[in-house]
Amino acid sequence: MERRLAAILAADVVGYSRMMAADEAGTFAALKARRKEVLEPLVAKHRGRIFKLMGDSAFVEFGSAVAAVECALGLRKGFSASNNGLPPERQVELRIGINLADVLVDGGDLYGDGVNLAARLQETADPGGICVSAKVQAEIAGTPGLVVRDLGERQLKNIAQPMRVFSLLDGAAASQPAAPPAKPATPKPEAFAVKPAVAVLPFLNMSGEAEQEFFADGLTEDILTELSRFRDLFVTSRNSSFKYKGKAVDVQQAARELGVHYVVEGSVRKAGKRVRVTVQLIDAETDHHLWAERYDRDLEDIFAIQDEVTAAIVSTLAGRVEAASRDRAQHKRTENMAAYECLLAGKTLHHRSKRDDNAEAQRLAERAIELDPTYAHAHAWRACIVGQSWTNGWSTDRDSDWKTVLGELQTALALDNNDSDVHRILSAVALTAGQHDRAAHHQERALSLNPNDDLIVVQQGELLTWLGQPEEGIEWIKKAMRLNPYHPERFWNHLGRAYFVARRYGEAIESFKRIASPDHSHFAFLAACLAQMGNEAAAREQARETLKRSPEFRVGPYLETQHYKRDEDLSHHRDALLKAGLPA
Repeated sequence: MERRLAAILAADVVGYSRMMAADEAGTFAALKARRKEVLEPLVAKHRGRIFKLMGDSAFVEFGSAVAAVECALGLRKGFSASNNGLPPERQVELRIGINLADVLVDGGDLYGDGVNLAARLQETADPGGICVSAKVQAEIAGTPGLVVRDLGERQLKNIAQPMRVFSLLDGAAASQPAAPPAKPATPKPEAFAVKPAVAVLPFLNMSGEAEQEFFADGLTEDILTELSRFRDLFVTSRNSSFKYKGKAVDVQQAARELGVHYVVEGSVRKAGKRVRVTVQLIDAETDHHLWAERYDRDLEDIFAIQDEVTAAIVSTLAGRVEAASRDRAQHKRTENMAAYECLLAGKTLHHRSKRDDNAEAQRLAERAIELDPTYAHAHAWRACIVGQSWTNGWSTDRDSDWKTVLGELQTALALDNNDSDVHRILSAVALTAGQHDRAAHHQERALSLNPNDDLIVVQQGELLTWLGQPEEGIEWIKKAMRLNPYHPERFWNHLGRAYFVARRYGEAIESFKRIASPDHSHFAFLAACLAQMGNEAAAREQARETLKRSPEFRVGPYLETQHYKRDEDLSHHRDALLKAGLPA
């Protein structure tokens, strides 16, 4: 691809979603007019080029940082003039970010970290404000009538290392008496969700064959692409990783240069008609190997192998990185944790599915949001954790908790519509409400955003079971287990239910027996399976164990908590429980 140095201006309308909700047609017309009357003439005047328009956002390329800054100042002035006489709710304001960087050129579009950083600088700016990188500040230093205010280092979203940010004031603002710096509305940098940063080094071709070189590079690129789908990981770009191709790499030095916590490296070796892929995950700080695996495959379809191995590596890698980060976080007090680590601890407690653990998980999720209110993932997981309490009857105020679940999900969706976990949890909530079509919609969206997340894959199997397609559900659940060999124990519960709905009772029993700490519902399933198999004595024994653990258990109220779409599946479950001798 062609590369060139460019100044990138990223602009975004403040409060666009709110304005569209209040007056869709009026807002669209106003924005269209501003583009034609203000944006396009100024870009042309400063010899820029608009290379991307997305709703309320615009990305513009300039030949110099000075031209980009002059255009930004003109935009601020032009939009301000257009707002004269308009009520506050109809005024259109911009946030602008400018970065100077080497970018990738593909047709008329530009890509790379330089473009991403301009967008992150834009998010940092106040309404009507302009934020620039240190490179831009160096280019415009000493410009008459321009005041540059140093905002210090900021932790920008999905950028591994804190970046020096500067805010621009024009001559009119500079002539005003300097006001004391306002208290920042956002948390301090150390409070943000500082996610674990991962670099994937180019896989080595150990065979010396050109065909395997393509395979090794393709595998590396696929792992980079698929790993970046996990919103709680920061993954370095392909360009950053591939500058180490063909070189003897000191892992710790490479990690320092890339600013990452973890490094993935691997190799590809062909032997006859088989290929062997090895991969390992390294903690760069300690140079300790956290995980290593070997994949041996027949070379029948090299692209199918690439897809299969990529999925296996990526899903396990994400889990191992999370586990390593959790180990690091265990040595910190909650009050000293970053939002990511706080939420990570809460997730761990949530997966235990215990009342006391759930209460502590709620507190940790709330703390993560307190540290970083813009952390969409934390809002989504708070909804999930509170939803677990609601589902299991641990809520002291069910109506209030349900409102919390819905409110947190709407907040998460507004903050990040492309977070797969947000859609996964929205699907689960819709299912709880009996909205099967809505659940399927959000589940499909989650799966498209991240097909290698074992929690999303297993939920696909769970949803298909509720929809009356248990045979398909079984395959999805098994796929999730293959994707994550370290999967939570509850996956066996999902598989057991799917087998039960498919009338494969023996396999259902084997699945439920894999659960180390079964509760009353698991014994109820065992009783139902045994009753359907005609083993009356064993079914009665499991029914007694169910009532011993939950004396208030009754078939009717229990089935009200189930989410079967088909009446025949609900009737099948009811008949089996009653046949086992459990009270109606």
